Amino acid sequence: MPAPATHAACRPIVLIGLMGVGKTTVGRRLAQRLGLPFVDADEEIEAAAGMTVSEIFERFGEPYFRDGERRVITRLIDGSPKVIATGGGAFMNEQTRALILDRATAVWLEADIDVLVERVRRRATRPLLKDRDPRQVLRDLAKVRNPVYALAPIHVRSQPSPHDATVKAILKALSA
Repeated sequence: MPAPATHAACRPIVLIGLMGVGKTTVGRRLAQRLGLPFVDADEEIEAAAGMTVSEIFERFGEPYFRDGERRVITRLIDGSPKVIATGGGAFMNEQTRALILDRATAVWLEADIDVLVERVRRRATRPLLKDRDPRQVLRDLAKVRNPVYALAPIHVRSQPSPHDATVKAILKALSA
């Protein structure tokens, strides 16, 4: 049964945070609980480009990918209520961040590095981790990105517990 609509759910809800924090999994469950559509920005980028995120990075580089990501997120934030999972770097783009903060409700999902390392090891499709130590990459990214993610009005810790606990924490924060 969908949760009652809140003011925050009248706008797109955009999940931000480092890779492995659970934006897609939590986002799907959150959308279901709110009775809203769910969109994964990376899946939309892949559909638009006709190739995977890894292929885009490999063939054209990160700046090209980030520009496409910005355009796709701009299209997704159309004013209609939905839950959007973004890639970990999306919020780092100044234009994308300004759009999210102005026209959506940003929710920063944060988790301990150990939790993130365990989760990212399950998928070998992350271009920023290719041939690199996941723990070091995540530490470096957290140092740069966390102060920017902190601009989001809602901050929720993702625990190593089931994702439903994170969903419940987001619902509580949205209704506050």
